[in-house]
Amino acid sequence: MRLRSARKILRCLAVSLVCFPVSCLYAQGSAGSGGKIEPRYLIDVPTAGMLDRGSFAVDLEFYQQGGVLLGFSVGLLDHLSLGASFGGTNLIGGGTAVFNDAPGVNLKIRVVDEHVVIPALAIGFDSQGHDGYIKSLSRYVIKSPGLYAVLSKNYGVLGYLSFHGGANYSLERTDGNRNINLFVGIEKTVGAFVSVVAEYNLGSNDTGTNAIGKGNGYLNAALKWSLGGGLTLAANLKDLAHNGTEVGFANRTFKIEFVRPF
Repeated sequence: MRLRSARKILRCLAVSLVCFPVSCLYAQGSAGSGGKIEPRYLIDVPTAGMLDRGSFAVDLEFYQQGGVLLGFSVGLLDHLSLGASFGGTNLIGGGTAVFNDAPGVNLKIRVVDEHVVIPALAIGFDSQGHDGYIKSLSRYVIKSPGLYAVLSKNYGVLGYLSFHGGANYSLERTDGNRNINLFVGIEKTVGAFVSVVAEYNLGSNDTGTNAIGKGNGYLNAALKWSLGGGLTLAANLKDLAHNGTEVGFANRTFKIEFVRPF
């Protein structure tokens, strides 16, 4: 009898260990066809996705040279969110830590909700650039969006297929480039918990004598995975067109997103 009871207990424990993580997966993040949270960004570029009113997001990004970027955003209204971020390089590993020149701030307003034939439209401001701050040039490696407008449209194709496109005007102009920039992106869900993402930043505001870009634009790709409970992980490959990196190399970054209601 004791042996049978012990077997039942072990069987229950085994079932629990299998079912618990599976059940957690259904408490979705922002990736996969089962995702319950709107993606606010593809990789670097914004989408028209918003935080729900009364929810908050914590974003933690790890990038080259021991870089760490921490962001916090709040959904104040159904169509209004506000956030701030701060980070630096050499925060992990050796070397002297170099912090960003100032915290980044962001504000997003969704002007039009998505309908059957109408894409969602959001406008906003974001002063947070990516991949480290270059003090000698007074700019980020990837310029901050600045003022922007973006359209997003979703289609039900073997899950979801989403298209995004917009324009931005960065306030990082010490290189003398004041051009309006364009960007596009796509996301395809792969099952309930995974999404594949690609974006292309034309980089028209990062060309010229003192610019970092070579005129190729910035092509990025990512794999996102919803772990549940509002947690999403992203593994990113950035600058695949080698606009600011050497041929044969790409920047590998990693991002953690956590979204919860208050």
